[in-house]
Amino acid sequence: MNTKNRTSVRIAILGILLVALVFAVYSSFVKDPNVIKVGRDAPNFSLEQLNGTPVTLSDLRGKGVVLNFWGTWCEPCKAEMPALQKQYEASKDKGLVVLGVNIGESAITVEQFVKQVDVNFPILMDRQSNITKLYRIGPIPTTFFIDPDGEVQEIFVGQMTESIIAENVAKILP
Repeated sequence: MNTKNRTSVRIAILGILLVALVFAVYSSFVKDPNVIKVGRDAPNFSLEQLNGTPVTLSDLRGKGVVLNFWGTWCEPCKAEMPALQKQYEASKDKGLVVLGVNIGESAITVEQFVKQVDVNFPILMDRQSNITKLYRIGPIPTTFFIDPDGEVQEIFVGQMTESIIAENVAKILP
């Protein structure tokens, strides 16, 4: 290859890299309109519980909902389960619903985990990760606090303490 051809190839490669860089910068600054945000309605969905009973989010209007996405392999998820259970027990009679959404695991694995961490709030099975994709879940645990009107009041990514859960539950109780 002669010098003229090498220069042309280098210019073409630099052009492609420049276009990729511009696209990356543009994408990071332009917000996705479908991302769930505080102040917006939580997208409706229906999933089966571990016991097979279906749950539809819109049927829970009038109640405060804690929607927690988790996996059995996730240590922070495991660590926050007792605090979620405690808040559920303390506030379920006041209109609180806690829904644990397991992401893509088998019923046997989830059932053993639920027994091990001793929780009795509803566990939903997102076997195909459709709701996980709908809610654009990245790191887990991720928790949505949804008020009685179906509006997201808080989104928390990462392990929550009991006080964080209690503070956000107070915002969503009917």
